[in-house]
Amino acid sequence: MTPEQIAAFILVMIVGTYTQTVTGFGMGMIVLGVVAQFDLTTITFASVIISLMMLANGSIALKGKLEVLDRQALKYSIIGLVPALILGVFLLTYLSRDFARILQGILGGAIFLGGVFIMMKPEPLKVRSGDFSFSVAGATAGVLGGLFSIAGPPLVYQYYRQPFSIDNIRLSLLAIFLMMNIGRLIVLAIQGELTLDMLWIGLICVPAVSLATVAGRRFPPPFSDQTMRRLSFLLLVLIGISLMLTA
Repeated sequence: MTPEQIAAFILVMIVGTYTQTVTGFGMGMIVLGVVAQFDLTTITFASVIISLMMLANGSIALKGKLEVLDRQALKYSIIGLVPALILGVFLLTYLSRDFARILQGILGGAIFLGGVFIMMKPEPLKVRSGDFSFSVAGATAGVLGGLFSIAGPPLVYQYYRQPFSIDNIRLSLLAIFLMMNIGRLIVLAIQGELTLDMLWIGLICVPAVSLATVAGRRFPPPFSDQTMRRLSFLLLVLIGISLMLTA
């Protein structure tokens, strides 16, 4: 990467990190979208940097905040996610490119319609969903994460529909993605796919990502919970559109 590309990449990481900190998701889609659009680096390279930066982002954002989490929901989400993530990676090996693109397009349409529907009526459920529904959301997220590296939408939909505080929602999502990326990086390291270039660019990005995370913690947007729910589902709509356009 040239110095100009590195500077642009860091700027995009700052925007993605702030968004991820205040909503609980969005870094991957923002960064990968810009990287693909402007050819800053390869998607594979960028996705590894994102995983590294999610470690910094999640660790800083969650510091001293674990008490607000619904640990039961978190546990069942991860129980569903881990085996399904392995299944998703396995399926990716056997699905044809054409079939995978069709599946991606259908997925994008479903996320788009779901996001629009909930954005119009963002009020949370009256009663917290059962534990099994969190496992289903985690499992769906795991399969999608393995197939398309996009695990967020099912979990975002599940958590933002719950009668939880916005803090609980975004921190729960950050905790799940933190643990998921730890696992992903371990697998990459075992496979020998982590390079010195990746670690070097990641090291360069750490100060900017850390500052953006602190800014997200201390200076979140002055919006009501309902407005934050609307904005989060709007981001889901944009993710759905992106998936359909790239299918």
